[in-house]
Amino acid sequence: MILSGNEIRRRLGKELFIEPFNQSQLGPNSYNLRLHNELVVYDEPFLDMKKEHQIQTLTIPEDGLLLEAGKLYLGRTVEYTKTDTLVPMIEGRSSIGRLGLFIHVTAGFGDVGFRGYWTLEIFCVQPVRIYPGVEICQIFYHTIEGDYAKYSSNKYQNNRGIQPSMLYKDFQKE
Repeated sequence: MILSGNEIRRRLGKELFIEPFNQSQLGPNSYNLRLHNELVVYDEPFLDMKKEHQIQTLTIPEDGLLLEAGKLYLGRTVEYTKTDTLVPMIEGRSSIGRLGLFIHVTAGFGDVGFRGYWTLEIFCVQPVRIYPGVEICQIFYHTIEGDYAKYSSNKYQNNRGIQPSMLYKDFQKE
């Protein structure tokens, strides 16, 4: 079951945290998250799953940044979220999607117990200008049934910034 906007507000500060919280970003069944002013791009011609990659940080100026079509940008939300009892998920806002801008390639599903900033996998089908602080995606919360273990990844939990892929750490376990 998905929480309503009123239920999100009621559980705020108890079962879920959104910092900073702004009432105007609360919707009927979700909360709009804003785009931070930094992006990361991979600084290599090809990527290898078993390898840590070099990245380059870009700053989105107040007058916007034109994204290239077909290029992956990693961004993050302004808001820090955490919950130990709900399953958080993010989706792009429909107004953003109608510009051909995707905010996650595959990672819109969060784990119960996740705490941190959301890394956004930004991709566009044609060039589009983006701006810092824009309400770019929405978070919504599902209840969870049955016994569960909280998310406790040593890769992405309690992050403080944009998180490039750390898939290479999975190969180090072998």
